[in-house]
Amino acid sequence: MTKSASDTPRLLIEARGPVEWVTLNRPDALNALNPGMIEDLRDYFLGLPDRRDVRIVVLRGAGRAFCAGLDLKNESSANDTASGGGVQRGLKTQRRIAEIVMAMRRCPQPIISLIQGAACGGGFSLALASDIRIAGESARMNCAYIRIGLGGCDIGSSYFLPRLVGASLAAELILTGKFISAERALRVGLVAQVVPDAGLEAAAQEDIDLMLTTSPLGLRMSKEALNINLDAGGIEAAIALEDRNQILCAQTEDFREGLKSFLTRKPPVWKDA
Repeated sequence: MTKSASDTPRLLIEARGPVEWVTLNRPDALNALNPGMIEDLRDYFLGLPDRRDVRIVVLRGAGRAFCAGLDLKNESSANDTASGGGVQRGLKTQRRIAEIVMAMRRCPQPIISLIQGAACGGGFSLALASDIRIAGESARMNCAYIRIGLGGCDIGSSYFLPRLVGASLAAELILTGKFISAERALRVGLVAQVVPDAGLEAAAQEDIDLMLTTSPLGLRMSKEALNINLDAGGIEAAIALEDRNQILCAQTEDFREGLKSFLTRKPPVWKDA
């Protein structure tokens, strides 16, 4: 749990066994990203590769919004954007925000985002960088950057969106900054499912329970292969990575435990070994 100068936690981190529930905790500001929250998120996700105790991460926002993007009402945030504060200062801040989504992709833990209310700008990018997106019925997402005089391509949006929804819809969202509703997001495959806002946690738990029945190494390597093969040069490269991962997994105690579990119909006891 991290705290601001006023001793209010910016991130609430709750461990439920091997799952960490990470809550953006600035509800009065619609969980907008101020400098402190940016640093907290960056430090948290950069630290995950060394944490074998955490198998899955759930990311959500407190209150009625997921994340309204950069806190432009915060003087420090506004001065450090690409439109002010000088090139060097702006680029440094820009890169530190971008490092959050890069760390989300690099960490071995699957990330589930629970999206209710606004997911705008940087908040949209946090959702896009997640592995699974579950939307509440109130969810509204957009590339807000272009609406404030910046470009619509920011914090990974020009990378994630075309891969998730195709070039045409990505262009529509990036070039206009228009909102996409939960219903349309489901229709185009941007989110995995839409549920009532009150049902977001239960919807996530269903996926969590299934992922926890898999071997720890197998789950980590599956995320790795999905990430790398999005940019694979061809099917040969994609299959080579899959072959490598399967042979590595097959040498572990957990693979033998998985076979035993399948044959005896008893739940496996994973050792991550």
